[in-house]
Amino acid sequence: MNAFLEQPEFKLLLALGIGLLVGVERERSKGAGPTRGAAGLRTFALIGLVGGVAGLFGQPLLTAVAGLFVAAAAVASYRRSRPDDPGLTTEVAMFATFLLGVMTADRPQAAVAAGVVMAVLLAARAPLQALVRDVLTQRELMDGLAFAIAALVVLPLLPDRAVDPLGVLNPFALWRLAVVMMGLSALGYVAQRLAGGRRGLLLAGLAGGLVSSTATIAGMARRARETPASTPAAAAAGAASMLSSMAYLAVLLATLRPPLLAALLLPLLAGGGLILLYSLVLAGRGSAAGPADGVTGRAFDLPATAFFVGLVAACTLLSRLLEIWLGDRGVLAGAAATGLADAHAAALSVTGLAAAGKLPDDVAALGVLVALVANMLVKAPTAWALGGTAYGVRVGFGAVLLSAGLIAGAAVAGLLAG
Repeated sequence: MNAFLEQPEFKLLLALGIGLLVGVERERSKGAGPTRGAAGLRTFALIGLVGGVAGLFGQPLLTAVAGLFVAAAAVASYRRSRPDDPGLTTEVAMFATFLLGVMTADRPQAAVAAGVVMAVLLAARAPLQALVRDVLTQRELMDGLAFAIAALVVLPLLPDRAVDPLGVLNPFALWRLAVVMMGLSALGYVAQRLAGGRRGLLLAGLAGGLVSSTATIAGMARRARETPASTPAAAAAGAASMLSSMAYLAVLLATLRPPLLAALLLPLLAGGGLILLYSLVLAGRGSAAGPADGVTGRAFDLPATAFFVGLVAACTLLSRLLEIWLGDRGVLAGAAATGLADAHAAALSVTGLAAAGKLPDDVAALGVLVALVANMLVKAPTAWALGGTAYGVRVGFGAVLLSAGLIAGAAVAGLLAG
């Protein structure tokens, strides 16, 4: 740390600054006249300074006495303001300011960061309350809690090592994959929620691709068949779902095996660039007659996520067994067969083998490409059968473009050599 930051005078200034920062917000909130709040700018500044002095002395008894004094002041403040404001925000903020002042003696940077966050939380009272009361639904709240449990409770408890006899199934890596999937799906849902359900089918397609591009294409096919005027827009959304699905896969690859993503970067960019341009062309020609309906569904589907992770685990075991039996060709055959059902599951199964050291990265990269191209063979017939000729031709051409970009990029990158 810089020597200047270690000076006691500077730490006292930081403690005072934290008090001033929080005090500015409290001063604006305490009102005026005889019924105004008891603690404002000066009170919070002094509380921060008292905490800073106590922290610099480093005497537990002095810190305890100072803390008791601040607690008594908080109680007095609460008793004075209780008829008008039954909340405890100001009183808790007083004690938190004191603790952050004490903290500046040993961890000044963390104390300042926490003080800024506290000031933001206090200042954002109205929008936060409106978000919780008027915008956030009970189902969305439960989804948020489920994600927090998955990421902060379950994930840290899982062993970060292979637990199967073949040495390819890592519970921590598999559940981390589930957490990333849930997070990306939730981001797509939030984006669509904030933008509104009638901002066009393109956004709905991008969000749907984070869950399942094939399912999104099927859903857009229904819209195209029911409202023929919306066929170009629906096709643009279906093509956009391929783009977001591939971007989603890239994030998952980066989570499990960054070197593999580096090997696939050129094919993914080539295929993604082509399908992006094609989606924009279709969207530009699309009619505004078929805007998306209101946002439906959930931020993520936990049972479906768990099922997908189980599918990835099963495919990983299958690919490993095929690799033992048939060598690299067995892995590629397994990726192609699984890719017909789910490209992500197939791609991540071979990625898991590479991450476990059971498969070279170049073979794994080829397996991912095989899975993606095999999945394109499903998208075109699905679009044609469910959405009619006009929709099927548009989406099928997008699938061909994406496959061509992947193959051309792989050829340039040397993945197809030999």
